[in-house]
Amino acid sequence: MTKIRAVKSKDDCNAIAQLANIIWREHYTPIIGIDQVSYMLDKFQSSEAIKQQIEDGYKYYAISYNMVLVGYLAIKKNDHTMFLSKIYISKDFRGLGIGKTALNFIDQEATNHACKTITLTVNRFNTNSINAYEKLGYIKTRTAIKDIGEGYVMDDYIMERTL
Repeated sequence: MTKIRAVKSKDDCNAIAQLANIIWREHYTPIIGIDQVSYMLDKFQSSEAIKQQIEDGYKYYAISYNMVLVGYLAIKKNDHTMFLSKIYISKDFRGLGIGKTALNFIDQEATNHACKTITLTVNRFNTNSINAYEKLGYIKTRTAIKDIGEGYVMDDYIMERTL
């Protein structure tokens, strides 16, 4: 059974950061390389970074399957749009409907907050994720290249789905 609950405590942030370390290294190393993965984990997915994002208005959620932490997501409402900042599921738990449950949760949160669209960013070379989002009705609206420091950039598509 999949459960999604708000991340609130320091222990929650630590657990999400540890899970991010595993997921990101497995998933993103072939796409952006280990050096950028390590940099981004420290900058965006450390326990301290997660706590700061929550203070800045992002809502983080832990995703558990049969009482095991298997993923997480983060969203933020911007006007009439819900921004899906992060959604990650551990490799060993993909294909069990957990991602679909999480995306339905995001849809419901967007509806509850009177959002008309959901937007997200996805690395332009993250083909599997792009294909999955397109199957769910997301469309590419533009590209965005963002300097994140230390000579690294995020080279993304902005994708959007109307509710």
